[in-house]
Amino acid sequence: MPKAKTHKATAKRIKVTKKKKLLKRYSAQDHFNAREPGKVKHQKRCLGSVSKADEKNVRRALPYLK
Repeated sequence: MPKAKTHKATAKRIKVTKKKKLLKRYSAQDHFNAREPGKVKHQKRCLGSVSKADEKNVRRALPYLK
C-alpha cells in the first residue's frame, strides 16, 4: 500500500500539541480590526482549537501527526 500524503496547506495552518490536540489561528486578523471590541481583538491573538466537526477531516489530511 502506498504511503499516505500529508496535505501541506493544512499542515501549515494547524499546530498539533504533545497530547495530539489541534490548534488553529482565528480568522480575520489582518485588517479591519479597529472596529472590533477589545475583547475580540484580545481573543484573536490566541490560538483556538479546531471544532469537533472539522477534527476528523483535519486528522485525515495529516496522517503522520508528530
